[in-house]
Parts: sequence; C-alpha cells; structure tokens
Amino acid sequence: MVASPVRAHEVVPAIADMTRTGSALTFSIDANLEGFLADIDQSEVSNTDDAPQADRYDALRGLGASELEAAFREYWPRMANRIDVSSDGDRLPLALDGVTAAPVGDIELPRTGTFVFIADLPGGTDSVSVGWDRSLGALVLRQQGVDEPFDAFLQGGQTSDAIALQGGNARGAMETFQAYIPTGFDHIVPLGLDHILFVLGLFFLSARLGPLFWQVSAFTLAHTITLALAALGHVSVPASIVEPLIALSIAWVAIENLFSRGLSPWRPIIIFGFGLLHGLGFASVLAEFGLPEGQFVPALIGFNIGVELGQLGVIAVAFLCVFKARKVSRRGERRVGAAILYLLGVVAVLALLIPISTLAPGWTADLSPVLATVAVLLALCAVAVNSGRRESYSDVVARPASVLIAVVAIYWTIERVFL
Repeated sequence: MVASPVRAHEVVPAIADMTRTGSALTFSIDANLEGFLADIDQSEVSNTDDAPQADRYDALRGLGASELEAAFREYWPRMANRIDVSSDGDRLPLALDGVTAAPVGDIELPRTGTFVFIADLPGGTDSVSVGWDRSLGALVLRQQGVDEPFDAFLQGGQTSDAIALQGGNARGAMETFQAYIPTGFDHIVPLGLDHILFVLGLFFLSARLGPLFWQVSAFTLAHTITLALAALGHVSVPASIVEPLIALSIAWVAIENLFSRGLSPWRPIIIFGFGLLHGLGFASVLAEFGLPEGQFVPALIGFNIGVELGQLGVIAVAFLCVFKARKVSRRGERRVGAAILYLLGVVAVLALLIPISTLAPGWTADLSPVLATVAVLLALCAVAVNSGRRESYSDVVARPASVLIAVVAIYWTIERVFL
C-alpha cells in the first residue's frame, strides 16, 4: 500500500496564458494532451495508470508528435465544449489556432503539448470569465500583457472571477498569501509521502520536544533557503538528481535512528543538509504552476507556511498515536485494553478507505499510503502496550518503524535511479 511518490504518468495542472490581441483573446495552454484525448477524468485520478482509460492513454503516449497533433485537431470540437469563455453571461465561440506536441521521448514519463485557441470579443467587452470542465483537472490561469494581471489556480469545474481585460485584477498580498497555504499543506499531506516519512524519521529518534525542536528547526531553515533560491531561479538541479538524494536522506535518517540513543551534535547539521535537498523538491511543485510575479513573496511565504503546517500535522498525529505506548513503556506495564483500542484504531483507519473510494475515488491513491502509514504505527503501538516490558516503545515501535522507513526509502532510491 506504500506507493512510490514518483509517478511516471502523474496528472499535473494545465497552464493557460491569456492575452488580448485586438478584438480577440488568445489562450496558449500547456497541458498533457494524451489525458484529454483519452477522456480521463483528471479530477478523479492523480495518476493516469489508475484511470479506466489507462491503455488508451498509453497508446496515445506512443504516438509521434504529428500523429498526436492530428488527433487533437480532430478532437477539438469536444474539447471546446469543455472550456467556457464568457462575456456578460454569453459563451464565446472558440477556434483552434494551433497545436504542438513534443517528440515521443521516454514513454514512461508524461509529455507536455501546447494548444492555442482564440475567442473573438463582442464590441465593448471589458471583462470575461473562464470556466474549465471538472474532467479536465486543475488549471493555472495567467493574464498576460497588462498591468496587475489576473492569475488563479482553478480546480476542475471552477469558473474564474470576472477578469478585467485592461488589467488591475491582481490579487492582494493577503489574498495571495492565503491562497498558497493549502497548496503547501497538500504537498505534505496527502501528496508528500516521502516528506512524511522523513519527518517521521526525525520523530522516531526521540519524541521529546528538545531533539524534535532542533531537528525540525534545522530542516525548516534549510528547505526555506533552497525553496526561495529555486523559486527565484538562482538554483536549478534536475529532478533526476534531487529525487534519489531525497530518498537517500530518508534512508539515512531512519538507519541512524537504529544506532543512536539521542540527539548527536552532528545530527542537526546533517538534517540541515538534507533540508536543502527537500527544498529543491518543494520547488518542483511550485514550478508546475509558478508564482505570481507581482506577489512573489506572499505566495512563497504562504506555500512555505503550508508546508510547515503539514509537517507539524504529521508530528502531531504521530505524537497522539504513540502517547499511550510511550507512557506504558516507561512504566513497564502491560495494558491489554490499550492494545485492543489500538487495534480498533487500525481497523477504523483502514475502514476510512471505503467511503473515500466511494465518495472521492480520486483521493484514494493519495490517501491510501498515508492511512496505511498511520495503521502500521497503531499496530506497532498495540504490540508495545501488550508486551509488559520497559523500553517497549523504543524496541517495538520506534526502531521497527525506522527499519520500515529505511526499506521503503532504499526501494525508492533504486526505483528513481534504475527503474
């Protein structure tokens, strides 16, 4: 159930640049064309491999650039019906102006194509709204060529606010700050299983506040530095290098837990170095949809605070899970009732997958590894409180959990380098 966060066919937001040219609007959209052509509901899946149309997607992924472009031109009438550009409540006709697909390349990786369409504006039009069908997934919409341009992150099915064609729709600093906090949080929970396991690796060295404070502080400072530098364009390291190193950092922290009894003088320094790597990983998320030029700092701070809230949430859940086990361990007691409650917790956590898969199937792939991680932790705690031995938390929970984290991280390292 602990799926790799590196998804060969990951669904990513489309990016649309809107520019007024005379009496028309030109939209240039960078997107994964195969996902549209395969009719995958991109609001329901985070990976095309999880979609019923996965075989169709893979066949399209193998098409040459000219073949894919021809297929998209033929598909355009259906695509146009899923995009709503409106003025004063009237839907504007859309005309395809061009489509460009990238070469086939590595078929195990998604490729981005670009299509351009034009919407003629009625006389006197001073604002428009843009709607994006739910099945198309998320859209980053950016106005170009005006002062204080509009920008928004639209989930599938949303329609933008009215966009003044002369500009002046830029969000304020506070609005931008608030908008980017959920994006940062989502990158940790539920989308960042690798970052979750890293934070748990810090937690399992010692659940006491002091060691946690120094480790988390070093990690936060470091990833804030590289996140800012990467977002500003001063640092750029290929994902093929960063992602395996992030996996190795998780393995290192987990393995060190097995040989350390507490916080060593060099541990915060090592965590700081690993935090620099993770900051580059966070920056890759922002690269998918960019930061608004006019509100760069509020957006960056909001995203970073969202990341920190996600990390603190992981630590809070872990602390609540192990609280009773640590207390029983210190006393060397055996608590059968607590063990039963822990096992009921395992059942309850795993049972959450049933309503999630029914009501929000698109979340299943993302939440399953997170819920499985919580279930494993609760199961280890059930064994610990039933052992009746001192130090049962360390021997039955913290160390075995660190071993599991190390095994997953080593697998990710091999996968990211060789598979």
